[in-house]
Amino acid sequence: MQAAANNASQKERKITLPDGKALTFATPVTGYDVAKSIGEGLAKAALAAKLNGEVIDLHRPLFADGALEIVTRKSADALDIIRHDAAHVMAEAVQELFPGTQVTIGPAIENGFYYDFGRDTPFTTDDLAKIEAKMKEIVARNETFTREEWPRDEAIRHFEGIGEKYKAEIIRDLATTETISVYKQGKWYDLCRGPHLPATGAVGTAFKLMKVAGAYWRGDSKNAMLQRIYGTAWRDQKELDAHLHMLEEAEKRDHRKIGREMDLFHMQEEATGSVFWHDKGYTIWRALENFIRGRIQRAGYQEVKTPQLFDSSLFKASGHWDLYGDNMFKVEAKADEKVFGVKPMNCPAHVQIFNQGLKSYRDLPIRMAEFGCCHRNEPSGAMHGIMRVRQFTQDDAHIFCRADQVEQEALDYFKLQLGVYKDLGFDKISVKLALRPGPNVRLGSDEIWDKAENGLRTSLRAAGLEFEELPGEGAFYGPKVEFHLTDAIGRTWQCGTLQLDFNLPERLDASYIGEDSHRHRPVMLHRAILGSMERFIGILIEHHAGKFPLWLAPVQVVVATITSDADDYAKEVQKQLEKAGIRVKTDLRNEKINYKIREHSLVKAPQIWVIGKREAEEGKVAIRRLGSDAQEILATADAIRKITEDSAVPQ
Repeated sequence: MQAAANNASQKERKITLPDGKALTFATPVTGYDVAKSIGEGLAKAALAAKLNGEVIDLHRPLFADGALEIVTRKSADALDIIRHDAAHVMAEAVQELFPGTQVTIGPAIENGFYYDFGRDTPFTTDDLAKIEAKMKEIVARNETFTREEWPRDEAIRHFEGIGEKYKAEIIRDLATTETISVYKQGKWYDLCRGPHLPATGAVGTAFKLMKVAGAYWRGDSKNAMLQRIYGTAWRDQKELDAHLHMLEEAEKRDHRKIGREMDLFHMQEEATGSVFWHDKGYTIWRALENFIRGRIQRAGYQEVKTPQLFDSSLFKASGHWDLYGDNMFKVEAKADEKVFGVKPMNCPAHVQIFNQGLKSYRDLPIRMAEFGCCHRNEPSGAMHGIMRVRQFTQDDAHIFCRADQVEQEALDYFKLQLGVYKDLGFDKISVKLALRPGPNVRLGSDEIWDKAENGLRTSLRAAGLEFEELPGEGAFYGPKVEFHLTDAIGRTWQCGTLQLDFNLPERLDASYIGEDSHRHRPVMLHRAILGSMERFIGILIEHHAGKFPLWLAPVQVVVATITSDADDYAKEVQKQLEKAGIRVKTDLRNEKINYKIREHSLVKAPQIWVIGKREAEEGKVAIRRLGSDAQEILATADAIRKITEDSAVPQ
C-alpha cells in the first residue's frame, strides 16, 4: 500500500525560532532541516519539532509558517513521545513473541504508558521479562518510524484481513474527515496519529514493564476483556532509578498498610467506599478538624451544618441533577412518592441558609463553612483506600460577596490556604487555573465564564502567584484555582480549590439588597482548604510515613516502665500529662523494656518515656524520641513543660 502524497504547497516557509530569529526556507522543509541549518549538534539531538504549539514528526514537512521549536531529550515534550514510542515498541515485542495477539490502543500516561491486548492466554510475570528483553532488542535495531496515510476503506479491509478487528473498529468510528495515518517501525506497523521519534533507538532503554491488569474494550463492561500491560519510561537510567525508588518508598508509605499497623481505620465490603475510623485514626481527624476550625474562625467564617438528604427539586434547580446526576446516590421515598438525592456537595444547601431572611450589601461578605458529609457514586474500580471513597467529609466553605469584594476575598483565601499547608509540612506548592469545560457540560453563558475566569486570573496576579492554565478542567458551574502539593517523595496531590461562580446564585435565586435599594445577585466563591478530610489524612499518613508531627500524633507519649516498682509513679506521670492536655498511653506490662520500645516504635509513638526504679525515686523520666537511639533524662515537670510547648497546635 502506497503512502498518500504530501500536499505541502511549494512556496517559502517562514519560521521563527524561540530566540526570535526569523528564517526562510524553500518548501518542502522539515524540522530536521531547520535543526541542521542551525547546527549539526542540534540536528543530532533532535527528536521532534513543535510548530505553533503542535508537536510533529521531525521528518514531516512543516505545514504552515510560524513559531518552531526543536524538541530534544531535555525538552518538556520529550517524555510523552518517548513513552508513546515505548508503547509501540512493546506492542511489536508482544506480537513477535506471541503471534496472533491483537493490539488495540497504547497511549502515553503519567509516568509511563500502557497497551491493551486481545489474547486468550493470560500474560505472566515471566512473560513481562521476555517482552522487556525483546523491547531492548527492537530499540537496538534502531528501526526508523515512518508515517503513511491510507485510504479509509482500504485501511479497514487491511486490518480486518490480518485479524486486527479492534483496529478496524477504531477506523470505522472515526469521523469521515479524519486522516487515517499508520506508522511503521521496520516491518511492524500500527494505526496511530503520532507524533513519533525518528527511530526506535531514540526510545532508549530506561523503561520497565510494571504489571498486567484487565481492561474492558473501550472501558465498557459489556465489551470483551482485554489484557493491559503497564510500563514506565524515562529519558535516562538515572530518572528511571529515581522513579523506581519513589515507588518502593510509596509502597512502604502506603496509607492502607500504615493505617493497619497503627490501628487507625479499616474498610470492608459491607460499606464499600466508606471508612470505619478507629479511636487513634479519629483522634488524628479531630486534631486536624480543630486546627482548621481555629483558622477559619479567626478568618471570620461562621460554621453551619446542613442535611444529607434533599428533594430532587433542589438539585434540579441547581443543575446537579442533569449535569452531575450519574455521580449521585438517589433514594425513592415511596411514602412521599418523591425522589431524594443524597448531597454530593454542600453548595446548594449553603445557598438555602443564605436565602433565609433579607440580606443587605452591608452584610457581605458572608463566609459560611461546614465540615459537611457528602456522598458520591464513585465506580468501584476507581476507589483507593481512604484516598478516593464514596462517603467523605469536605472542609467546605462558600463566600457570598459583592463583585467588588471578590479580589480581596480571594487574596485572603490564598493567604489562609498557603499558611495551612506550610504548617502541615508542605512547602512545595503549584497553582493551576482550571477553565471552562465543554459547552454541553457547563452552566451559563460565555460572557459569564469570561467574567469568572478573568476574575480569578486578576486575583492570582494580585497575589503574586505563578499559575498554569488548564483548558476544559473547570467545574460545570465555574472556573477554579487548584493547589497541588508535592509530598516527601515527590508526588503531587491536588487538594484545595477556589471556584468563582455566578451561576448557582442565579439558579437558586440568591439575592441581597444593594446600596441602590434594588435586588442584586451575590458572587459565590466555593472554597476548600484540605478538600476531603479522608483523602487529606491519607496524604498526611504517606507524606509523614506515619511519623506525624507531635501535635497530630494520635498518641503523643507512651510511659513505659522497666520494673513494677515504677508502676505507681508511671500512673502519676500519666495523670500529669493528661492534665496538661497530652495524649498519653501507659505500658505497665511485665515485658522487657527493649521489647516495649520496639513495639511502640513500630506504631510510630513520637516519644517513649522510660521509668525505672531510679527515675521514680528521683522524679525524672528518660525520653526516647522516634527515630533516635539517644536518650534524654529530664525532671518530670520539665519534660511535661517541654512536650506541652512542642505539641502546641500551629496558630
